[in-house]
Amino acid sequence: MEQRFYPQGAAHALVLLPGAQMHPADVEQAGLPALLAHSGVALDLLVPDLHLDPTGRTDACARLALEVLAPLATRYRRLWLAGISLGGLLALRHAQTAPGGLHGLCLFAPYAGSRLTTNAIARAGGLRAWQPTAAQAADPEFALWLDLRAGRPHLPTFVGWGRGDRFAASMAALADCLPQAARQQVDGGHDWDAWRPLWRDALAWIGAHGEGRHP
Repeated sequence: MEQRFYPQGAAHALVLLPGAQMHPADVEQAGLPALLAHSGVALDLLVPDLHLDPTGRTDACARLALEVLAPLATRYRRLWLAGISLGGLLALRHAQTAPGGLHGLCLFAPYAGSRLTTNAIARAGGLRAWQPTAAQAADPEFALWLDLRAGRPHLPTFVGWGRGDRFAASMAALADCLPQAARQQVDGGHDWDAWRPLWRDALAWIGAHGEGRHP
């Protein structure tokens, strides 16, 4: 598995999951590691390539847990998990099902499921009224919303998206369900014009949550 590591000699680490059809090189080209290095926030950054597949043919959750997070658990005192778009959905789903060892989440324009999913919930009268079928309860996208309705995960969470993002409404609904969410909207759409400033905001938020700063 390809991954890029940006060490700062920190006691804490952040794992950033790129979105679908996005790779660690794209994150570096967008300047996110450089922004972290100049932020003063003491975090080692790991960007893995899980080859996210929106069809669900590969078990990205299992790979994330076993191949990425497990080796870091003994090396760092705190682990933060972040994700962009479909990577945000994966980060959130992992935190819902296996939150142990995570200190918090950063979700950048998290994909909250297809319109088939969100429209089915809306037609049922909204999230509180919706009663999932057996097939829906077994579907990862519907399961995400079931756990959101139950208040999971109960972790400090930064959620940000662009005002022009075509999925903005579902992202706002997702953020409303998170019990410890800090919400942020910026100009831009589902693109780096929004994600870069959100990354800076998220780093400042992480710094305010007790991460040491470099001298």
